[in-house]
Amino acid sequence: MPQHHPAPARICPNCDGFASVVITTGGRDHTGQRTTITAHCLACRGTGTRPARTVAVTRA
Repeated sequence: MPQHHPAPARICPNCDGFASVVITTGGRDHTGQRTTITAHCLACRGTGTRPARTVAVTRA
């Protein structure tokens, strides 16, 4: 009997699946912890995957 496998996730071509990153600013806060900011991929909105492209069908 054949095994059914789900389709592989479509990885975002802009971030290669690494959708969110934490970047250190180089400074430290009053407790000594490094100051960081979080950046999300704008193309996939931080999910790491892209939806399938839809083709618009127009009728003349």
